[in-house]
This record gives sequence, structure tokens and C-alpha cells, in this order.
Amino acid sequence: MENLKAKAFALRKNVLDMIYGAKTGHIGGDFSVMEILVSLYMKEMNISPENQDDPDRDYFVMSKGHSVEAYYSVLAEKGFFPIGEVIENFSRFGSKFIGHPNNKLPGIEMNSGSLGHGLPVCVGIAKACKMDGRPSRVYTVMGDGELAEGSVWEGVMAASHYKLDNLCATVDRNRLQISGSTEDVMHHENLKARFAAFGWNVISVDGNDIDALCAAYDEAKTVKGCPTVVIANTIKGCGVSFMENQAGWHHKVPDQAQYEQAVRELTEKEEAARNE
Repeated sequence: MENLKAKAFALRKNVLDMIYGAKTGHIGGDFSVMEILVSLYMKEMNISPENQDDPDRDYFVMSKGHSVEAYYSVLAEKGFFPIGEVIENFSRFGSKFIGHPNNKLPGIEMNSGSLGHGLPVCVGIAKACKMDGRPSRVYTVMGDGELAEGSVWEGVMAASHYKLDNLCATVDRNRLQISGSTEDVMHHENLKARFAAFGWNVISVDGNDIDALCAAYDEAKTVKGCPTVVIANTIKGCGVSFMENQAGWHHKVPDQAQYEQAVRELTEKEEAARNE
């Protein structure tokens, strides 16, 4: 299999270039979610530029749309658009590469970023695929801070009620949001028990471990009669020492010295992964 671990560190450097150039972006969540997106797009999902209009494709919604830089980086790597075009134009005036997912771009199913909407929309897509007898699987990625939105839990109830075993949600459980710790803002302890109580199959993994993530998504494909949620325990800012587990890096731009240090650290980790 392609070295996806190394790829995740390489794609973080693209994110870094986007944010440093544009002087805006949600870098902490970008770095926590990267292995999740790489696992889904590079191994698990039946989504590509070649089949993006095929109704039997898999469907993906980036519910935590503020981490769009990681999403753009992975979509570009998949071939939906050139990465150079993204880095040059991200968040510039008049650019189509705006600060949240925009479905005028190829590969993006829906606009997102107004939190709490991704899962409910995916419930509708999954139900429609079931009704049409399509083989499609439906995926969404949510932030853990997003789980304070009531619409998420309406979607959780509906997905279980309709036995949507073609639906797989992922929670990027980095335990930090813009205003601090999720446990201080709206605690999510016993998250596994909460989803299980609603009738979901629950898998908890290290969300920055691609092997563990791919195993979880493969397992989800075998589950019948209920939806699956992958609780991906991640590190906010993962990959750069001074960003890791720091709520202040939810939305922050590195200065030149920080940028250079981040490039060095990510390059070292990429090379180490390639040599494993």
C-alpha cells in the first residue's frame, strides 16, 4: 500500500503554505484531521474525479468545514484540482478557494462550516441511497466541539431508527475548540456510551494512526442493521511540536520563524515515515 503516513505529513506542509500565504486558517484542526481524510480518500472511499457524477459513488461531507485547508489539500492530492492553484489563491479576494467548503468546486458535495449540519444531511443521503438500492456508502467528519449542536443528535436518532448501515460518521476527538477545552465548554465524556445508547456501532481508535483508522473503516463496512461512528482520538496541531494540544492554534497564523520550524518538523516526520 502507498505510504499514507508519509503522505499525511507531506499534505500538512501544503496546509501550512496555504495558511501562511493567506494569513488566515484553522491550522490546529487541519492537522488533527489529516490522517482521517487521507485514510478515507486514499483507501476507503469510492470517490474520484472520474466518478464524481456517478450516483453509485460514495458520498462525503466535511461537517467541520472550518478545517477546509486539510480538505483542499487531500482533494488536490486526489486530483480534483491543482494544489498550486489552491496555495496561490486560498482566501484571496474573488477566489473560489474560500475558507469553508464550497460545492462550486469539484469533489465537494455541500457547503459546510455552519456546524451541526453534516450528519443530518448525510442521514438523508444514506436514506435516499437505501431507497434507491444503491451500493453507495456515506461518510461525514465532525469536530467534537460540534457535538454540542442539537441537530447532531436528531441525526443520530434518525440514523439508528432507519438502520442506516451505509452511514459512517467520524468524530475528530481532539478535545479542544476555539474557546478552550471541550470538557469545559460542553463535556463529552462517555462519548462511546452516548452513541451506543442511540443504537450505533461505536469504534474508538487513535485518530492519527492511519492503520488503526483503515481497520476501523473496514470493520464499519461489515456492520449490518445500524450506522457506525468512529471516535478518532486525535491531537490538535498534530505534527508540529509547538502547536500540539494548544487551543490557541485553533485559528492562528505562524510567523516566519514558526513557519520554518514547522516545515522542518513535518519534513523530518515525512522522511521518517518513508523510511519505516
